[in-house]
Amino acid sequence: MARNIFFLFVFYFGLIFLLILFTPTLLLTRNLVILGGKIAGYWTGFCLKLIMSTKIEIKGSDNLITNKKYFVVSSHQSIFETFFLQTIFDNSVFILKKELTKIPLFGWYLKKMGCISINRNRISKDNLNFSEQVKKILQDDRRTLIIFPQGTRKSFDDRSRFKKGFSRIYNDLKISCLPVAINSGKVWPRNGRLKPNQTITISILNLFSNGLEKNELASKVEKSIYDELNNIS
Repeated sequence: MARNIFFLFVFYFGLIFLLILFTPTLLLTRNLVILGGKIAGYWTGFCLKLIMSTKIEIKGSDNLITNKKYFVVSSHQSIFETFFLQTIFDNSVFILKKELTKIPLFGWYLKKMGCISINRNRISKDNLNFSEQVKKILQDDRRTLIIFPQGTRKSFDDRSRFKKGFSRIYNDLKISCLPVAINSGKVWPRNGRLKPNQTITISILNLFSNGLEKNELASKVEKSIYDELNNIS
């Protein structure tokens, strides 16, 4: 219990420190804010390794393609991947729920990064303009779009159906899709204590090139991620 509390104190203290330290970058170039996000990702991994004795394993690095544009579809079990994926994928930008952008200071960073916010289960002007916002981001070859199709953090054994908005991006923009499976919920669950001396595995799976029918793509991506989670959980 004490170890868990100590971890959370150190992690959030460092995170708040970074938010304050990088506040001037909100008035400067976006690249500096993105750098801050990457540092937060390394900080997350550092705290887990040092305090919780967590091993972080990255599988499938060979599937990171540099000569083809793609977007990332990742499982979502913990706050861990929100930060740490920024250390793997350069110039990351996320699709996220609108409530996060309303958090003081933190939400300002999300907006500066160019993250796309949506109102779930509600039709709004922003939601209707979703495809145009995504298209604009993907026109920049340096940026990597990351989507969590489970919608919110799930328990490590949850296998509920993915939301299929990512297949619309794949179909409309004719862009490849890179699935990523992460079993972070076994170590850092949404509710409950962190578990020490465990391994978080990030599996970068095979790329799905454009050409599939969107419902077929959605089914294949969901299956590939859940099959891998079954292997590493």
